[in-house]
Amino acid sequence: MHKLLLTSAASAAFFLPLTVSAQTTPAAAVASPHTVTGNVGLVSQYIFRGLTQTNGDPAIQGGVDYSHASGFYAGTWLSNISWYTDQNANIRSAPISLASPGATGAPYTPNNSNAASLEWDFYGGFKNSFAGGDWNYDVGAVQYYYPGKYDNLGAYRKPNTTELYGQIGYKWVSLKYSKGISTNTFGVNEGKGADYLDLSATVPLGESGFNLLAHVGKQNYPGKANVGYWGASGGNNNYFDYTDYKLGVTKEYLGFTYALVWTRADTKDAAPDGQTTAYLNAFGKNIGRDRVALSVTKTF
Repeated sequence: MHKLLLTSAASAAFFLPLTVSAQTTPAAAVASPHTVTGNVGLVSQYIFRGLTQTNGDPAIQGGVDYSHASGFYAGTWLSNISWYTDQNANIRSAPISLASPGATGAPYTPNNSNAASLEWDFYGGFKNSFAGGDWNYDVGAVQYYYPGKYDNLGAYRKPNTTELYGQIGYKWVSLKYSKGISTNTFGVNEGKGADYLDLSATVPLGESGFNLLAHVGKQNYPGKANVGYWGASGGNNNYFDYTDYKLGVTKEYLGFTYALVWTRADTKDAAPDGQTTAYLNAFGKNIGRDRVALSVTKTF
C-alpha cells in the first residue's frame, strides 16, 4: 500500500488526469418511471363484445395512455359509432331509427330526435405481473361516454356506462370480469348490475411473428321486467343476454399491427311476440351474428 502511495512524480502526473476524469464523469441517466404512448387505428367495422358498433361501416379510432412503474395506468380512447341511434325505436314490422323516432312512421325532426355518433372512454387502474412474470393481474374502472343529443328516448335510456373490472392472466391466457354499476347499462333501462365474463388467449405462432387470437365472452343482464320497453311481449331484460366468440390473427409489420378477426354473437332478434326487438336494428340487421373485421393500428 505504501509503495503505491510513494510513486514517482511522473507516475502521479500520469494517473492524476484519470482520477479527475473518473470523478467528473456524469452518472448514468435514471430511467423515468413515467410512460406516455398514443395509438391510432382504422378498422373495417368496430366490433365490441361481439356486436357491431357501426352497422358494418368503418371506424377511425385513437387514444392516449399513461403508465407508471408502480403499475398504475390511465388513459382515454375514442371511436365513431352508430349503434345507439341505429336501434329500432318501433316494432319490428314498422322499423324506425332511434335517430328519428317521433310517432310511427314520422319523418325526422331536429327537436324530436336522438344522436350519438361518438364513443369516448376513460379508464384507469393497476396492473402488474408476479410469480416470475408468468402471472399477471389488472384491476380498474372504465367509463363509456357517448356525447350526443337525447331529446326523445321513449323506452330507451342514455347509454353512458361505468364498469369495474378485474383480470387474472397466465402467460398468453386471461380471464376478465366486468360489472356495470350504472343505473342503465349501455342504455338498457334497469340494466344496473349487468356483467360480462371474458376468456381470451393470444398465442404466438412459433417464430412467424403471427399471433392467434381466441375469445369467448358472456354478457348477462339482470332479469328485470322493464315494462316500459318489453310491455306485454313476453320478454324481459334477460333477452339482452348473449354469448360471443372471436377467432383471429395479428401480425406486426413495419411498425404497424394488423388484425383479421371473425366474431359471432348468439343475440336474439326479438321477444316472444316476434315484434319487440332485442338486437335487431332499424335496418333489419342483427348487430351480433357472424362478422369479419380487418384493422391496422399504429402505436407511438
